[in-house]
Amino acid sequence: MNVQIRYFASLREALGPGETVADLPEGSTLGTLRDALIARGGAHAQALARQRNVRCALDQKMSDESAVLQEGAEVAFFPPVTGG
Repeated sequence: MNVQIRYFASLREALGPGETVADLPEGSTLGTLRDALIARGGAHAQALARQRNVRCALDQKMSDESAVLQEGAEVAFFPPVTGG
């Protein structure tokens, strides 16, 4: 299964605008995708680390990490937004 990932704000600065991830097993969730990206090490491990507060959206809808991915899904990762 292939999904398109987009990164925003500080995650975009660390990881770039986005990427396509291929060969995810059927039934993968946002959480398993995040874990797979963390397992790459380096910038991905640091930017998406479990101790960091990272928000997720699946097909442009805010979602928790239990949301199941479908072929061709668009996933967005971004830090929480603060206002002033």
